[in-house]
Order: sequence, then structure tokens, then C-alpha cells
Amino acid sequence: MHRHHAAVSALMRTVADAVVMPRFRNLAADEVLEKTPGELVTIADREAEARLTEGLAAIDADAAIVGEEACAANPALMAQATAARAWIIDPIDGTANFAAGQPPFGIMIALVEDGVTQAGWLYDPVTGRMCHAALGGGAWVDGAPVRARPSMGARPLAAVSKVGQSEEEHAARAARFGAAFDLVPLPRCAAENYPRLALGQNDIAVFRRTLVWDHAPGALFLREAGGYVGRWDGSPYRIGDDGVGIVAASTPALGQRATELLFD
Repeated sequence: MHRHHAAVSALMRTVADAVVMPRFRNLAADEVLEKTPGELVTIADREAEARLTEGLAAIDADAAIVGEEACAANPALMAQATAARAWIIDPIDGTANFAAGQPPFGIMIALVEDGVTQAGWLYDPVTGRMCHAALGGGAWVDGAPVRARPSMGARPLAAVSKVGQSEEEHAARAARFGAAFDLVPLPRCAAENYPRLALGQNDIAVFRRTLVWDHAPGALFLREAGGYVGRWDGSPYRIGDDGVGIVAASTPALGQRATELLFD
């Protein structure tokens, strides 16, 4: 496990208990804002990010801190994600679910050095599940090692995100995938998506938009569990590259099959 594992995990649990869960199903109308059309932010996102930022600075003061909400206010901060060392924070992943009073949502943190994710944490405050991975060191769920496995149904289960593309593009892609796989709804929460691929619940997830805080922690977790994460053209996913999209899958073979189907 990563040397900061215990400290970061404890911080995430503390912030979930103190800030996130007390606001769940308990938000006033003026505590939910639209930061861009269709993109919500709540008072809990902002308070959680502030607390996480403070806590991570105490754990490793030399690392830059790149939070989703800080970047919304100052997009120039994004450049720090590929700094010598950076903490990447998604204070509440799945804000639309959280604001609607529905799980899943999660807190995610990644530690990145020179554009390479060294460690990732994905915490589900409702169930208390903590997923963690360290580069070259494996993946764990609640402290137990995990190896990615397919769902074992008659056909693989695939979820295709609509975000970042036209309805027509999405419909065409979903139709191609529907011929080879059983389509399942996307949980609109990367902190849930990536664990599903490792835990035998889903087999494939396809994303067009790939913001660093949404994908850095889960991509490392899935890869360290033996699953597949790559760009739409089959190249490796790397933070700060100009690659398009992500295909994530429970096995490399399924990842390859999904990538081939993308543009057939």
C-alpha cells in the first residue's frame, strides 16, 4: 500500500462524516448551484474540498493541490496536475446524484508525480467502502487485495457515457455496442464506475469527457487490479496528454474488443 494510505483514508472518512453525509438529503435550495449548464455544485462539495485541501497539505506540504471546485474558479490551476507532485481532489464525485438525494456518489483523491498517478483512493460514504491502489503495488477494497474479473453473464455488460458528445454520436455508439454487449445504465459517478469493473458487476465503460479528477484515481485502481484502461485510439491513458476518451474494462481482451467497436 502507498505510504500515505492510512492518513489519506482517515482524512476522507473524517470529511465524509463531518461534511458530506450531514448534508445528504438535507440541502436547502440555495445550497445547490449550477456552475455551468447541467453541472451542479453544492455547499458540501465546496466545504469538503476546503477540508480535504487543508488535510492533504498537512500530510504532504510539498505537493500542489488541484481540486475540482478550485479549478472551476481558476482553470489555470489545471496545469498543476502534472507538477512534480500533486494531490488531485474530487470532493463529491456524482454531485447530481448527491444533490438529488440518491447514491452513488463518492470522494476521490489521486497522488500524481510528473503526470503519473502514484496512488488513488475512492471512498463511498454511504456504504463505507474504501478502494485504494498504489502504482506497481496492487489494488485493495477495504484492505483486502482485489483482482478484476468479468461479470460472467451470457454477454458482457457495457455502460456508455453521454457526456461530452451529441445525442447522435452517443446513439450511434450505443447501437454498435448493443450488438455485441448488453447495455447497462451508467451510474453517473466514476467513484462507482471503476469499482464495478473490478468487482465483476460491469465489464466495460466508455467515456468521452475525461477530466483528471474523475479518472485518475479509478484508472489506477482498475489497472492495478488487472483490468484495462486506454484512450479511444488504444493508446495508454495519461494525465495531461491530449488523448480522446477512455475505454475501461474488466479484462484487457474486453478492453480491446470495445475499442475496436468504437468506430466500426
